[in-house]
Amino acid sequence: MDAARESMAALLDAGLFGPAQTLGCFLVSSAGAGNDAGMSMKVESLVQHGDALYGEKEFRRALNAYKQAMQYSRSIPRQATSNTRSSVSVTGRSPSPNSSNLLSFNENEVKFKIALCHSALCEHREALHEMEGIPSKVRTLKMNMMLGKLYRISRNSRTAVVCYKECLRQCPYVFEAITALAEMGLSAKEFSLLFSQVEAIIGRNDEAIMNFEKVRLIDPNIMTYMDEYAILLKSKSDYIRLNKLVHDMLHIDPARPETCVALAAMWERKDERKALTYAEKSLRVDDRHITGYIMKGNLHLSLNRPDLAVTDFRGAQELRADLRSYQGLVRAYLALSKCKDALFTAREAMKVMHQSAKALKLVGDVHAISSSGREKARKFYESAIRLEPGFLGAALALADLHVAEGRNKEAVMLLERYIQQWSDDSLHIKVAQVHAATNMLSDALSHYQSALRINPQNEAAKNGLERLEKQMKGVDPDAPEDDEENEEEDVDVDRDDFI
Repeated sequence: MDAARESMAALLDAGLFGPAQTLGCFLVSSAGAGNDAGMSMKVESLVQHGDALYGEKEFRRALNAYKQAMQYSRSIPRQATSNTRSSVSVTGRSPSPNSSNLLSFNENEVKFKIALCHSALCEHREALHEMEGIPSKVRTLKMNMMLGKLYRISRNSRTAVVCYKECLRQCPYVFEAITALAEMGLSAKEFSLLFSQVEAIIGRNDEAIMNFEKVRLIDPNIMTYMDEYAILLKSKSDYIRLNKLVHDMLHIDPARPETCVALAAMWERKDERKALTYAEKSLRVDDRHITGYIMKGNLHLSLNRPDLAVTDFRGAQELRADLRSYQGLVRAYLALSKCKDALFTAREAMKVMHQSAKALKLVGDVHAISSSGREKARKFYESAIRLEPGFLGAALALADLHVAEGRNKEAVMLLERYIQQWSDDSLHIKVAQVHAATNMLSDALSHYQSALRINPQNEAAKNGLERLEKQMKGVDPDAPEDDEENEEEDVDVDRDDFI
């Protein structure tokens, strides 16, 4: 029997779950329960059999095996298992029978495995119940990650934040935890206490791009989150690097959902419908790829199909509610003139993402739609800026509100305060637009030029400068031109180029 148990452990370590499942049935049926040692062996055999079933994705059967192990373990005298119940092993596997007279049983690890089975069966409430039964002092990194995910699913964001912070205390390079905290709207101040250079995660695009490049230098074949990087490059109009990234991703693995989303980001500027086909393809490859739903929703908004966008963003929320899905839903509801739904969604975001400046700004955006709600919008924007002084989105929204109410001078003063601190092309464009609207054309020209010095590919700055030059020549910028020249299109990268 000792040889069979050692073989069982070897099969599990090798990932040969099919043969392990067969051997596990034999070990479970052969284990006696006449004494404490026999009972302990039966418990270990049940756990190992459960491991084999889990590896074969037979989650319900694995769940039953683990629960039987828990039940049998309770009949073993306390002194026989007290030492092992208080410890947590890395693998959760019981040691060899030769190591002690009574085999060890890690109750907390088995609870974790039960939770994994429940989660795989989408029984998240039951999974959470099992995880909460594990004392916080003995939770491993993987346990805290699992618990954080379950709390997010149950919309208990505050407790999820605690779990993810604990993950980073255990290992500061758990990028999944960092991403989750960013998506839940953690402030820059809190982030800086947990992880250096966190600005890249919470929306400072230049730093994020720099860090993505560092990651690619370390591992040129990395694919994880590269679709997020592609979306960032597209937002910065950095089409040269975007094309290079897509080119590399196509060579690494053209079938990955990240590649499809990156292709969608690349094609969005030139052909939104083609971009949409790539976003849809990403979800055919992996129907749980959240970035695919976000990209698809944004494309449907661009194509004036907010009704379909609502479905997309809801699909993303069912998997994981984060700021982008809330933002998309609010935009879609507003496009459908469903202001009550938009306000309800924005308030839910504010509730779920406690102390999030971006969620506050989202509520302000809904109020700003109507003239009667502008005062409320102003208060939300100002609260967002107080909470996160470097949040440019709130500053730009507040400037728009000033302009809408005829306070152009206040708008310029607000934006120029930010320009002194941040070298951002969007700030210069906004100031230029305000100056152009008040016929201060030379000042507008200066800011458009500054925006293009920061980002030569910024389409909004190019278009604004073109309109401004016409205004300065006394030409109506909205008048149709007699001879329209066809601009040479950039060379885009598609999979067909590599076949």
